[in-house]
Amino acid sequence: MSIKVYNTMTRGKEELVPREDGKISMYVCGPTVYNYIHIGNARTFINFDMIQGYLRFAGFDVTYVQNVTDVDDKIIGKANEEGVSTDVVAEKYRVAFEEDMAALGIEPPDIAPRATECIPDMLEVIEALVEKGYAYESDGDVYFEVKRFDDYGKLSRRNLEEQRMTVQCEVDAARKRDPFDFALWKASKPGEPSWESPWGPGRPGWHIECSTMSIKYLGTGFDIHGGGQDLIFPHHENEIAQSEAFADGARFVRYWLHSGMLNIDREKMSKSLGNIRSLREVLAEHDADTVRMLMLGTHYRSPLSFGDGSLAEVHASLARIRNCRFNLEDHIRKAAGEKAGLHHSDRQTVLVHFLNEAEVEFRGHMDDDFNSAAALGVIFGVVREVNSYLDEAGDIKTPAGKLVLLEAQRVLDGLCGALGLFRGAAESAGSVERVPMGGPAATEGPSREQLIELLLRVRETAREGGNFEFADRIRDGLAELGVRVEDVQDGFRWRLER
Repeated sequence: MSIKVYNTMTRGKEELVPREDGKISMYVCGPTVYNYIHIGNARTFINFDMIQGYLRFAGFDVTYVQNVTDVDDKIIGKANEEGVSTDVVAEKYRVAFEEDMAALGIEPPDIAPRATECIPDMLEVIEALVEKGYAYESDGDVYFEVKRFDDYGKLSRRNLEEQRMTVQCEVDAARKRDPFDFALWKASKPGEPSWESPWGPGRPGWHIECSTMSIKYLGTGFDIHGGGQDLIFPHHENEIAQSEAFADGARFVRYWLHSGMLNIDREKMSKSLGNIRSLREVLAEHDADTVRMLMLGTHYRSPLSFGDGSLAEVHASLARIRNCRFNLEDHIRKAAGEKAGLHHSDRQTVLVHFLNEAEVEFRGHMDDDFNSAAALGVIFGVVREVNSYLDEAGDIKTPAGKLVLLEAQRVLDGLCGALGLFRGAAESAGSVERVPMGGPAATEGPSREQLIELLLRVRETAREGGNFEFADRIRDGLAELGVRVEDVQDGFRWRLER
């Protein structure tokens, strides 16, 4: 089955046909490093991490580029506010961004260029646009002349002539020819970072940075360009204009994908409402997989209302998946070394068939514009069926039973992995993931689940030695922490209840 994606340019789903068979070239607008990212930023990066991860899962060779904007008006403003250089600000928050992505379990991009590393490339593009008649110099600034690009507005569906009648735009007559012209190069002001150029010292505009870096590393006509819906206009619209003008009309991008907006408890995030939440603040209270699953529980293009109540619900749902994985691991361990025939029972055959169908259904949802919400529903269906099998089947410990358990583990871990869940886990079968509890500052050590398993092993040893009082104290103490322990014929099972 082919993958279909919703292309913002055409406002419809299209079959994903890459520029080069079997390979995907993908660029996503990265952070402007002037502050810690907020939870809305995090949603975009989680969504595109999910998309690039699934494309790899589906067998594509993906080249994923995500830039870092390390020269910008906001960085200059932050440097003035903190009384330090722009280099100090940019490096501080670039490192913080990488820490935040690691805390979320987000895979780093294949290429992460910084704007300041690509200034010569930007100057080359700007000079070409001036020579082609698409840009002009004015008092050390260089502007792109929007009127010269006939298709301006084709991504956002905006008509500039209509906007002129409804929008008040201030025009510096000495600099711009038109209120919608945008800066490719900005003349430097005292105290600002600057680079030499044919038009005097200055720095690049924001839009030219992304165009130049994407073309440099992926070439013109690359497959996927992504970002938040708030970037459609003017950022992505301006990228298209300058990039296609530079390439003499050649298509800049094949497919435009945009992540939906995030609200806080159904209200828009804004400084005036005081409801902007940094990712670090959220990760100090909730583990990364809970945050990730909340995001993926809504289709990437749809709006999402974010709140602690919804996080608590997701945490409880996530515990069901964790418990199923741990129970599978426990049963596989106990099945080792048992001797019996390899004949599958009817119940085992039913489960294996269900697992095969679940994989097909999962891929069907993800192939339909990366419908992670529906794909999560398949995962919970697998959890229900596996739990039912573990409760009902009496032949789990046979060699055939162990093979079925290993297949269930492969499918469950594979589907979770395709969505980027439990990335802290080692790749070997039956491993236990590390759950970051303290956000970016969390240190390596035994996971919560590993500590629970250790206590339960101690309890089992106490029971075998007849020390039931001590065993009960461990059980009761775990219950207070939200861990329910069930004693069964061949040992114990446990699950998280909060």
